[in-house]
Amino acid sequence: MSVQTENLTAGFPADYLTPEALDLIEAAQRLVPILAERARNTDEAGMVPPESVREIAEAGLFRVLQPKRWGGFELDPRVFYIIQMTLAQGCMSTAWIFGVIGVHNWQIGLFSEQAQIDVLGEDSSTLIASTYMPVGKVERVEGGYNFSGRWGFSSGVDHCQWIFLGGLVPKEDGSNEMEHVTFLLPKSEFEIVRNWDVHGLRGTGSHDIVVKGTFVPEHRTHRTNDYSDEACKGRAINTNWLYKIPFIQIFQRAVSTSCIGALEGAVSDFKARCAEHVGKHGGKTAEDVNAQLAVTDAIMTIDQLKLVLFRNFDEIVKYTKEGKIMPVEERLLQRAQSAYVAKQCADKADEILRACAGGGLYRSNPIERVFRDINQSRGHIANNSDAYMRAHGTVMLGLPNADPYV
Repeated sequence: MSVQTENLTAGFPADYLTPEALDLIEAAQRLVPILAERARNTDEAGMVPPESVREIAEAGLFRVLQPKRWGGFELDPRVFYIIQMTLAQGCMSTAWIFGVIGVHNWQIGLFSEQAQIDVLGEDSSTLIASTYMPVGKVERVEGGYNFSGRWGFSSGVDHCQWIFLGGLVPKEDGSNEMEHVTFLLPKSEFEIVRNWDVHGLRGTGSHDIVVKGTFVPEHRTHRTNDYSDEACKGRAINTNWLYKIPFIQIFQRAVSTSCIGALEGAVSDFKARCAEHVGKHGGKTAEDVNAQLAVTDAIMTIDQLKLVLFRNFDEIVKYTKEGKIMPVEERLLQRAQSAYVAKQCADKADEILRACAGGGLYRSNPIERVFRDINQSRGHIANNSDAYMRAHGTVMLGLPNADPYV
């Protein structure tokens, strides 16, 4: 294998890097220069090209977390995030929708068997979009729910045939408290409002979704934050430990990890730029102290963020295989650490772009796009590091946990 495993795992044991996993990582590496070549057009078009999605699918990358029953690989989540970071070195928008859509191929494994058949029965390569905002208008009726609403931020929806949408329903314990439910709908039952005109991550095509009123059968729902076997009916047929990981511990990293790979790509582009760039006043960028500090600061940050990512998943996998739920304090800390990734990467991308000086702001400089993409990612609710640091801090200071997802 040409993959250097020690560079992938930040020094942690890596028995999960099977030959099958390494083949998939190599396939992602081969796509990096192709995605980089398309990245500017992806940004300007506001959509990842269909050929990029097709090539990712043909390489089997969307199937990393998918149940084997449906042609998936059921691999360790760390393989999935290594692939996401790899793709982001070429194009963060592409890596972003890979992360979001790929996680859905894991969550569908928690739905009832009939829901899995509905989506994957005729074509196991079918892709699912999402927007989990809990804004759906829900009415309980016989056999399911009447469902309508408008949601924002459905990344990559143009490439998908089904969608996960969020709504709130009363808990089944009689407490009258509400809980988040994921509703599963086919493309024929929702409309795409193409309004994604933003600063960064433009290629994700994260448009609004409208449902004007439809019936969602009970079997196409999943109580998102209920980790019991009763709520995750798909575990009856998908018995791998992978499907026992709590939802948020998989999802939260899907919207932050591409930042690490994008920053790696920026470092690579910056090194190439410094090798040949001379400023208008005759100074070599490589000799600029700001450039020297910026590149090492970014490299150190990438190393630290990867260390935390792999260490945390070591713990997640250990607890899951032992059939235990991680203590709430640890789960909240990991949530905050995941959100903090976008903030850290944005700071380092800012310094690299600043070290490019005035000429670096031209659209022809790929670092300019990385800067915009990473900063845009901070707008995702799961990357609001201040909120999740406070959530952890309140519990550490003896107050009750206020995060319904943890």
